[in-house]
Amino acid sequence: MPAMKEVKNLKVPGVEPPKEKCDDPNCPWHGSLRVRGVILEGVVEKARAKRMVVVRHTYLYYDKKYKRYERRSKKIHAHLPDCIKVEPGQRVVIGETRPISKTVKFVVLGVKGR
Repeated sequence: MPAMKEVKNLKVPGVEPPKEKCDDPNCPWHGSLRVRGVILEGVVEKARAKRMVVVRHTYLYYDKKYKRYERRSKKIHAHLPDCIKVEPGQRVVIGETRPISKTVKFVVLGVKGR
């Protein structure tokens, strides 16, 4: 049996694997969690819970009546693996996964910066 790689290749552009290693089974880099569906960018609002963050995703919505764009945002709960360290205010990339809990259906893939 061949030796397993330490870090999986997620093939997400602009996201590099973390330097630390973790034993979290719900880590997309070191565990068995698969990333599928949409990849979003957002700003971390809260990082109080253990292994969970609240990310605010801001996007533009076209209003047909007024023929203009309006800025909308939504809060998304995302799983935070042990190998990725984030603080409120940092920009992160999150990816859709299978449901991890009642409200958590995304996972943090990496940090983009402030």
